[in-house]
Amino acid sequence: MLDLVLTNKEGLVGDVKLKGSLGCSDHKMVEFRILRAARRACSKLTTLDFRRADFGLFRDLLGRIPWD
Repeated sequence: MLDLVLTNKEGLVGDVKLKGSLGCSDHKMVEFRILRAARRACSKLTTLDFRRADFGLFRDLLGRIPWD
């Protein structure tokens, strides 16, 4: 079993849980919370926009890793 939640900052995610099956496959859904510090009046809040992600590039980069 391999479940990954990739992040660029330590402590960004928490409460990772395996949920029910995804359709009729043997894959499970992974649920997690994105953690952030409480907003300050003068701080800028950064949000992640996954619609702009290049998943083709991500897949290509993962394919280059010698997993053996």
